[in-house]
Amino acid sequence: MKMEESKPDYKKIYEDLINIKFPEKKIKCLSILKKNILSELDIINLEKIIFGKLTDEQSLKNNRHRSYDKTVIVKILNYQKLHKLTNTQLAVLYGLSRNTVAAWKKKHF
Repeated sequence: MKMEESKPDYKKIYEDLINIKFPEKKIKCLSILKKNILSELDIINLEKIIFGKLTDEQSLKNNRHRSYDKTVIVKILNYQKLHKLTNTQLAVLYGLSRNTVAAWKKKHF
């Protein structure tokens, strides 16, 4: 018997967070929250809208526990190609390390 992996309902979590603590940011988040299922990129974008830019220390602390699946990694790397960003620029944009971006490129392209 195969166990199903349960994921948190991020859509519900962020809807509640916005409604309770940040109602003034609801309009900015509507286009993302209209989706049935939120991707990891959607979560990152919601966090940027809600919490703004984090300090380097806060960003480092948060990113230690973040994981990305292959589809998100490919989307991020395609975004880099499309917008002609360096590894450093991409790393800053998504709160990653340059080494992570380089490792992804080596593994996926």
